[in-house]
Amino acid sequence: MPDIKQIADKLIKLCNEQKFVEAYRELFGEEAESIDPLYPIMPPARGLITLIERERQFLAKAQIHSIIFSEPLISGSYFTVKLTMSFTHADRGEVNMEELCVYQVKGGKIISQQFFIG
Repeated sequence: MPDIKQIADKLIKLCNEQKFVEAYRELFGEEAESIDPLYPIMPPARGLITLIERERQFLAKAQIHSIIFSEPLISGSYFTVKLTMSFTHADRGEVNMEELCVYQVKGGKIISQQFFIG
């Protein structure tokens, strides 16, 4: 079973390669949840299938120009990274954002993610 540092490093690697759906499939648990301020009126997304579908919908409308992750900071069963991303979204236009991404790992899989946009 991979340790939390291996999971964090693999997530960063896949996301830097823009392999977001692959990251969900490989690293997230079946019952994972996501709290994302980009969807403020929706409840947290729950379940791997839901997270993958929401990611596909975002990617269908977004052209990513750059994506940069910090090194992970690990504490117990959690890790966090700073994400800086620039993209063009069909509904929102040009977007430059910085966010903190907090992940919880249990049983070798990510079981929750929460994003804090600065």
